[in-house]
Amino acid sequence: MYTLPKIERFNQDVLSKYNIYNSVFITLPFDSIDNTGVLLPLFTDVCESGFKKQETPVEIVNFFSKKYLHTDSETNKIDLMFRFIQYIERQIVLFDAIEDAAFSKVNNMEGRGSLRDIKEKADNTNNQAELTEFLENFNVRTVLTAHPTQFYPGAVLGIINDLTEAIRSNNLLAIKQLLAQLGKTPFIQNEKPNPYDEAVSLIWYLENVFYETAGEMVHYLEKNLFNGNSINNPLIKLGFWPGGDRDGNPFVTTEITLKVADRLRTSILKCYYIEIRNLKRKLTFAGVDTLVTELEQKLYRSVFYSKGELFITLDEFKTQLNKIRLIVIEQHQSLYLDLLDALLIKVNLFGFHFATLDIRQNSKIHNSVFKDIVSYYLKSDSSVFPSNYFELSENEKFEVLSNVSGDLNPAEFANEMTNSTLGSIQAMKTIQNNNGEFGSNRYIISNNESALNVMETFALFKLSNWTNPTVDIIPLFESVDDLQNAHEIMEKLYANPAYAQHLKNRNNKQTIMLGFSDGTKDGGYLMANWSIYKAKESLTEISRQYGIKAIFFDGRGGPPARGGGKTHKFYASLGPKIENNEIQVTVQGQTISSNFGTLDSCRYNLENLLSAGVTNQVFAKGRNELTIDEKVILDQLAELGYKKYLSFKNHPKFIPYLEKMSTLKYYAKTNIGSRPSKRSKSESLDFADLRAIPFVGSWSQLKQNVPGFFGVGTALKHFEDTNQWDKVQDLYDDSLFFKTLLENSMMSLAKSFFPLTAYMSKDPEYGDFWKIIYNEFLETKRLLLKIAGHKELMENYPDGKASIDVRERIVLPLLTIQQYGLTRINELLKEKNPDEKLIKVYEKIVTRSLFGNTNASRNSA
Repeated sequence: MYTLPKIERFNQDVLSKYNIYNSVFITLPFDSIDNTGVLLPLFTDVCESGFKKQETPVEIVNFFSKKYLHTDSETNKIDLMFRFIQYIERQIVLFDAIEDAAFSKVNNMEGRGSLRDIKEKADNTNNQAELTEFLENFNVRTVLTAHPTQFYPGAVLGIINDLTEAIRSNNLLAIKQLLAQLGKTPFIQNEKPNPYDEAVSLIWYLENVFYETAGEMVHYLEKNLFNGNSINNPLIKLGFWPGGDRDGNPFVTTEITLKVADRLRTSILKCYYIEIRNLKRKLTFAGVDTLVTELEQKLYRSVFYSKGELFITLDEFKTQLNKIRLIVIEQHQSLYLDLLDALLIKVNLFGFHFATLDIRQNSKIHNSVFKDIVSYYLKSDSSVFPSNYFELSENEKFEVLSNVSGDLNPAEFANEMTNSTLGSIQAMKTIQNNNGEFGSNRYIISNNESALNVMETFALFKLSNWTNPTVDIIPLFESVDDLQNAHEIMEKLYANPAYAQHLKNRNNKQTIMLGFSDGTKDGGYLMANWSIYKAKESLTEISRQYGIKAIFFDGRGGPPARGGGKTHKFYASLGPKIENNEIQVTVQGQTISSNFGTLDSCRYNLENLLSAGVTNQVFAKGRNELTIDEKVILDQLAELGYKKYLSFKNHPKFIPYLEKMSTLKYYAKTNIGSRPSKRSKSESLDFADLRAIPFVGSWSQLKQNVPGFFGVGTALKHFEDTNQWDKVQDLYDDSLFFKTLLENSMMSLAKSFFPLTAYMSKDPEYGDFWKIIYNEFLETKRLLLKIAGHKELMENYPDGKASIDVRERIVLPLLTIQQYGLTRINELLKEKNPDEKLIKVYEKIVTRSLFGNTNASRNSA
């Protein structure tokens, strides 16, 4: 049967359906929307033609008001802008739901990167034994974080889910009702969610998407590759940050951490209970029915009648299921064995923990906490720390830290940070007792700058009466300097006998986290990505020398500027000098809903990640190794890009431009996440304290996407100007790593729209600065098209480009309104007696439109 090209499937199943259902939406009679549905398409046309004529957002809004509202009244304009914002927010939901519903039609679920594809490749190349051995030792770990890049209220998430189902089954009546419900449901949260609220929102995805998908994937592999035998390896692991990520989030308390862990356990038990109830209807045979009923009752009591106590242990649950399995095989002709095996797989994957709750804290916090603890000991027990501890060299401190032990009580410390840091260690112990070791066995040190940061954290565990902690201590390297020094830091740890013994207890595995977001913010796009690649190579080399298996955990966001984009292609491109036993990635905000929000998209993306590991280690083994000459070129490119980015970052107008001309300061007002938008509480904006999400997001709202391309054009131009273009062209043609890097940068360019802010080029204060950005954009675009041999950006991903185009058209009015609001605020602030009330109204417009833009541009922040 002939299959239509992907772009035609997109046009048929997404674009045409959106046009139909949007026209239904326009005709729905809403009190709050009034004639908005009629005026919005007209406003979109005015925006499009206005920007083509190089008009400013202010000119566009004023022209529209005069022509269609027949008034210059500011009140009427403001009223209409708010209604447009509300309407566009709902159009975005409609488009998301249509795209989600069509996912399996637009994407080939059994094509390249699927489990079926892996199996067929192994069959064709006689690689079955190598593949099964690989799968017995490899893991994919997706770690859900609550980083605020999208946060619909729970009611809206429910509507999106129901709308997707209704669209999938073409149920027009249900679609109409849901669109009407959508029109009347508030989108904005008046209060920030607390970390527990965030956890509850994300646990929905665990229960409704990951639970089924991960189980089905392993089941498929067991049946088709392992001849029905169990894979004694949790191929897919889930991680969780809400409630455990303390870095810069004062709202994550020990109480919240424990509460989230309890919720994770209750949620997985509830999933098992539902499945056991369904099995009970099938396994009605003698000798089996009573065993199933017993399990059902114990799970029911543990979920619904429990205040935390369990009426069944994990071992007991597994033993009973295996006992039932044996009887079904021996006495009942293996009837419904498939369903029983499906449950057993999930129990082996998720235990009683569901997802591992990672604890994370910043090294700067640890420094002050450790000072507090040493001072405490010097007053009460001088045998633990010498009085001159802080004057000792790093090696001497290591010696002291290698031998400490104690039984600290968090309550004895008045300092809240010391109390809560020690409290989080105690919480990990409690969670391991309640949920099993995998409930919480990873402690991440963000902004890790030295081996001492790791050793002092390790000492905190031993001082908390945990002699051999069943915990992986994970340093997170983020800045360019820290990435370059990472292998030296790890060698100091590997060479320390106490830490080496700890690693031996942890199966000689060391997880190391690398931060793409902050790396890009610090060093620019090329330098960050290349520094991480080189850090992985040198960390692999030093780890192998000491007999340690390095496991890399990548802190990635949705967009290329934060390590996102075509992630699976990145993993498939890693050479043999980079350890690849696990793919561990953070998944956040709209990356969760867009890549893992439905059963289809979750399966597709998890299979692609698994396939990337397989391709790299089995089918393309050793094929992606960069040559010495290629590395020299990449070094040059990264250095050139870095210089350009640094000169830009150090420009005197850099911070003022973000503060005054972007939406940066409005991120704190969106109430989409519990975390403050910067680490310090100071009024002035310090670049180091600025979080990567609002930083990247602010450029995205301006439609300038600086972190995803700035410096790339300058670096490539050097090779063009010095008649060395063939070197970068060959690198692009031969290296999947470099090609993926530049393709992801193209995505950042495709989501940029400079006519929106072209008015800034005439600004007396920021005009020249805007031109620096625009010129680099033009140069990067010209040279990326040249190297790819393309006429337009992303032409090799026509469906992806089409999706971006539709989304950009939906939000164009929203972006225009936002720029109008920012301009009016700046105008009002220049007046002698500014109208504070009016300024607040425009601030609300900017914040509301920020919310809609963020939700619309999947993977933009």
